Amino acid sequence: LKVIAIDEQLRVIYEDNVHFDKDLPEFKTQGGVYIHSDRLTVTSPVLMWIKALDMILEKMKSSGFNFSQVRALSGAGQQHGSVYWKKGSIHILKNASPELPLHQSLKACFSVSNSPIWMDSSTASQCSALEKAVGGAQHLANITGSRAYERFTGNQIAKIYSQNPEVYMQTERISLVSSFAASLFLGAYAPIDYSDGSGMNLLQIREKVWAVSCLDACAPVLQEKLGCPVPSHSVLGPISPYYSQRYGFSPDCKIVAFTGDNPASLAGMRLQEGDIAISLGTSDTLFLWIQEPTPALEGHILCNPVDSQAYMALLCFKNGSLMREKIRDDCASGSWDEFSKALSSTVAGNNGNLGFYFDVMEITPEAVGIHRFNRDNQKVVSSFPKEVEIRALIEGQFMAKRIHAEKLGYKVSKYDEKA
Repeated sequence: LKVIAIDEQLRVIYEDNVHFDKDLPEFKTQGGVYIHSDRLTVTSPVLMWIKALDMILEKMKSSGFNFSQVRALSGAGQQHGSVYWKKGSIHILKNASPELPLHQSLKACFSVSNSPIWMDSSTASQCSALEKAVGGAQHLANITGSRAYERFTGNQIAKIYSQNPEVYMQTERISLVSSFAASLFLGAYAPIDYSDGSGMNLLQIREKVWAVSCLDACAPVLQEKLGCPVPSHSVLGPISPYYSQRYGFSPDCKIVAFTGDNPASLAGMRLQEGDIAISLGTSDTLFLWIQEPTPALEGHILCNPVDSQAYMALLCFKNGSLMREKIRDDCASGSWDEFSKALSSTVAGNNGNLGFYFDVMEITPEAVGIHRFNRDNQKVVSSFPKEVEIRALIEGQFMAKRIHAEKLGYKVSKYDEKA
């Protein structure tokens, strides 16, 4: 859990974090999560998140942070995680005693104590049932921006309902991690925002309302458990009196809707129409601002957090830095300097030699193995010379990103081509 405070000139005046494993060892998480025995189910304890919030606010208080100067507060939560509030919890949330840390007041408020999160992949049967119910994967993508994904909230809700209907019926509100965190500050159930809501397989991305056919395929009376979605920049209301009384926040401090981590990246990078951002990590992610989406079976279209009339596209490539490191080790003696020199020594276009490198099963496209082609478009099986291999890897990775971005509606202008 991270906090950052900025002034009106966007200067950072405070930052801190709580590390779940290290600072809250009593929850016994690894990387902030529990990986269950089936290796598919991955969850996080809800109370750990609340206790981390208590802890970070106490750290700020003891460091002398002036809470009364905070004019507005917002946040980002990991996408696709979900939180299940038990019937009657709204009153406990609204009336939490400022004498107690929040996690003590809320400890009995959740019908599901361990929240399914983005790493979970245990809902394959629910995904296929949802796609079948709405007329196929492409039709679901046309409605919600994505085909059915195992980590998406609709399928997680469907699993909870099918396995524990009584637990589902005891639930009065289902939050995303983002709207759950906003609820803690609001002292009331915060609505789900359009952007994070479009990562659920439940929201009609064009009309910005819940898709009844998807809700009905997942669980009964789901609409009332989700509440009405709102634009991502909505002011939800003033901060709960709990925070004024316990920490000295101004009662006028406004809570702005929280959103998912991916939409927040688009807002934080200040992307505009025509911009594209690529994050080169263990997995590579590409996200971009688009006006006219064309949802596909690969990648995701989300509502844009900055402009409710626009969209963002998101693509994830599993064979990112781990693949680059593998080729670096094989072709450049494990040295990034040698890797860079080899890349610089070859020409753009690699004299027509091209490669696609998938060490593990790729997400976009669903493929595995190393596929090399020479300038005559013949499939070369064995290998390229080392520097040709390195350029083939880099160019192949970036070409794939562009091709899949264009499929989702990204347009490369003539000006860009010349540049």
